[in-house]
Amino acid sequence: LKMAEERKVKKINTKKKFVADGVFQAELNEFLARTLGKDGYAGIEVRATSMSTEIRVKATRTRDILEKNARKVRELKSLIEKRYHFNDEDNKVELSVKPTPFDKNLCAAAQAETLKYKLLKGSPVRLAANSVLGLVMRRGGAKGCEVKIAGKVRGQRAKAMKYKQGYLVSTGQPKIDFIDEAVRHVELRQGVIGIRVKILLDNDKAP
Repeated sequence: LKMAEERKVKKINTKKKFVADGVFQAELNEFLARTLGKDGYAGIEVRATSMSTEIRVKATRTRDILEKNARKVRELKSLIEKRYHFNDEDNKVELSVKPTPFDKNLCAAAQAETLKYKLLKGSPVRLAANSVLGLVMRRGGAKGCEVKIAGKVRGQRAKAMKYKQGYLVSTGQPKIDFIDEAVRHVELRQGVIGIRVKILLDNDKAP
């Protein structure tokens, strides 16, 4: 009887449930961005049922992750199980890696990660930003792209630099539907630099 009582799902306040779900997704997103950043991590999709939770990891280099880093995926799954108390009986977790639903050159998260590693290697800021703009506009065929880099870029004075091509929608429902946005932080010797990448997807290429 005690075991049956323990297995009963605790009723949780609706407000607390939404907060708990938000915290879970935020923690998971930050953890996976750190571990799979080099592999083109592009976000997560969580689908929960009463018996199991499915975590879909979106990435641009899915083949590399599944073939070369299969062990890493298993390690990540076991870490998630330990951290959030998942088990194989009544609270199972499934971790799968899926490709992005559109061209990888139009994925803001992947481009922000690319820019982050270019800055960590010591590439000039303007050169790194322009290479991302070129990839998105020429190869991806986006309608517009904006790259914003803020922090101690050169010297002791912090400043923000904005690089833009094409046009972007700033307000309303089209912003939610067609703008893909990503933010990353780069820890350099002189301080933390913030990166924000915005991409306006073409109507035909939007997911």
